[in-house]
This record gives sequence, C-alpha cells and structure tokens, in this order.
Amino acid sequence: MPPTGTTLETFTVDVPEETLTDLRRRLRATRWDADPDNADSSYGISTATLRELVDYWVDGFDWRAQEAAINAFPQHRVEVGGHPVHFVRQPGRGPDPVPLVLSHGWPWTFWDWSKVIGPLADPAAYGGDPADAFDVVVPSLPGFGFSTPAPPDTNFWKIADTWHTLMTEVLGYPRFAAAGSDYGSLVTAQLGHRYAADLVGIHLGMDLPLDRYNSELYWGGGRGIPEGASPELRAGWMRYFETYASHFSAHMLDGQTLTHALADSPVGMLAWLLQRWRRWSDPAVPFEEVFTRDHVLTNATLYWVTETIGSSIRIYRNGVRYPWRPSHDRTPAVEAPAGFTFLAGDAYPPGATAENRIALFEQGPTRKWFAPVLVEVADRGGHFTGWENPEAVIQGIRATLRPLRR
Repeated sequence: MPPTGTTLETFTVDVPEETLTDLRRRLRATRWDADPDNADSSYGISTATLRELVDYWVDGFDWRAQEAAINAFPQHRVEVGGHPVHFVRQPGRGPDPVPLVLSHGWPWTFWDWSKVIGPLADPAAYGGDPADAFDVVVPSLPGFGFSTPAPPDTNFWKIADTWHTLMTEVLGYPRFAAAGSDYGSLVTAQLGHRYAADLVGIHLGMDLPLDRYNSELYWGGGRGIPEGASPELRAGWMRYFETYASHFSAHMLDGQTLTHALADSPVGMLAWLLQRWRRWSDPAVPFEEVFTRDHVLTNATLYWVTETIGSSIRIYRNGVRYPWRPSHDRTPAVEAPAGFTFLAGDAYPPGATAENRIALFEQGPTRKWFAPVLVEVADRGGHFTGWENPEAVIQGIRATLRPLRR
C-alpha cells in the first residue's frame, strides 16, 4: 500500500506566456540554410523537413493543450539532497500495489513514459489483473525538464542514489521496484547493484554494463567491427555507428560547445533532437505513425522552456569524469532479479534481430552482470521502448515482477 503520512506539494506545469512568445519570435527569425542536394537528408535533417515542422511549431502546435494533458497526471516537485526533483506519482489501484520508479533516457523526457503509467497503475481499467497494480513514480532525471537546477556532476550512478532517497526517505517505501531504458537502464541497473536489498526487482530495455563509460573508447560508444565479422554482422555494426557515433562523440567530447548553439536556437535544438528520434526509432515503422508532430514538439518544448538541453547533455561526460566504481565484489554485480524486454528495431546491439536478440544477450559480455528472471524480445519498436511499444514494456514489467511481489 502507499505509505501513510506523506504530504507532497502538488506541482502544475504552467509555462509563462512570455516564454512561449519569445519561443515563437525566435522560430520566426530563423536564418535557414540553403541545404542543396539534401532532399533525402543524406547530410542530416534537411531544411525542407525541419522547416515544415517549425512552421507547425509556430502556427499550429497547441502547447496549452499538451500542458493540460501533462497536468492530468498528479505531479510533485521536492528537494532531494538540496536539488529539485520533479515526478509524476500515480497511485496504484489494486489489492497490494508495488512501488515502481521509471527512469527515462536521452533525449527522452518523463512524458515518454506517459503511455504506460495508467495501465501499470490501474490494470483493471485497461483489461488487466488488479493484482498487477503498481504505485508508479516517474521522475524527470536531474538536469532534465523540471528537475533543475541539478548538481553539475550529475551522472547515472548519482541519480540512482537520488532515486533511492526519493523512494525510501521522501516517499517512505521500504522496498520498491525499478524499470528503465536507454540512460535509464544504467540508473536502474545501478539501483539493482547498490541497493539490491531494497529492490523487489528491476526491468530493463537495454543490457548496458555499469562500466560502459570506463572504456578508453568511451567517446565512440564501443569497440570497432570485430575481425572476421560476417557480412550481416558488419552491416549491423555499420548501422550502429551511423546511428550513434555522432551522438556519443559530440556529447562526450564537445557537449558544452554544442550547447551554446542549441541553447540559443530552438530550431537548432529541434534539429539535434529530431535526428536522434528519427535515427534511433524502429526503421521498419513509419516515423510519423509513432512520433506525431505534437509528441515531438511537446518534448522539444519541454527542453526549451526549462533551458535544460545543456544540463541533460552533460550527464554523458560526467560518466567519464566521475567513473563508476563497484559497491561490492559479489557476482552478479547487479544482484536484484532482472527482467529484460528488448525491442528488435533498435540498432543496439549490432547485428541484432528478433530471432537472435536473446542469444546475443545470453552468449554476450553483458550477461554476467545480471540475474535474469525474464528475457524476451518484441519484433516492433526501437530505442524509445515505452513510447514505441508500450504494450511489450507493460507486459514485461508485469511478468518480471509478478512472482517477486511477495
């Protein structure tokens, strides 16, 4: 049951009108590049593609409608360790809801979990079993959205400490579950490493090792193409590099340099975000079918009005500046029982398909980090798990934690 005696001040998103007016002014004043011979976006997001979306941002996008949709969820903002943390908290409706904290990634926002909150909190309302109910807590990562300002040294393992304090001390849950994907997978895995005794279990959308930024190739996102790789594996590695190389290298080596441009130009910021959403999503599904203009611009507006593009980018380099160190030497390092729901449309890991994804995990270098109780793969969806395939994520979280509830 939810802890008793916990009084939280309600938080309501209410962006000042002058901030929105300034945003539209900047959008209208954009100096557009001629962008020759780029109709297919071979050189990056084309001017034609971007300009159409920006025109809608200026004259068609209704931020107040999106704001109202966000405010339909109960939200709070509290100080944890001297810094604000914003979160949605949807109480569970069932006989014994398990507390569950969901961690998003980059360039996600908390809103990318919005499709799963209701079904996880109130399964019966969506045709499920009320015994699967969760008290759902969805924070904005420190340095993202309304969880600002954040400590300048924020990274995934420090966020895990913040989440533990939020769940056990602020919200009063003696034990809780955790789920995440993308950068949120690292936060969640760290919870399962350092705080396993307080975790019912964890669910992950990616099998990232906690020492991923300790590599000398941290800036490139991994190693090179293995010697003797088959043509299929080589193609998988090339897709992986083309998908993530500019992201890793820019964020790791020139994050603040990039920030100066993105923090000043909403169109520049949108271009950088949009390329990641398009490149990282499932290429087998038309982008606009899943990432509507309103969803893309809601997330972009959240980054813009909170002025958090720079602080969100900084979490990458901080994984290197403040390296992860194990809290114990037991194996597996992540002792909390773990479930995995992989989406086959992601470019990670190189060469993965719906048919071989589980084998790549079971036979790969990350398996030793975890204590799996569920490993499954869905053939639809890419990097943005809870938004691209919420049904698979909901099913995976329920199936992972159902036998662990007691």
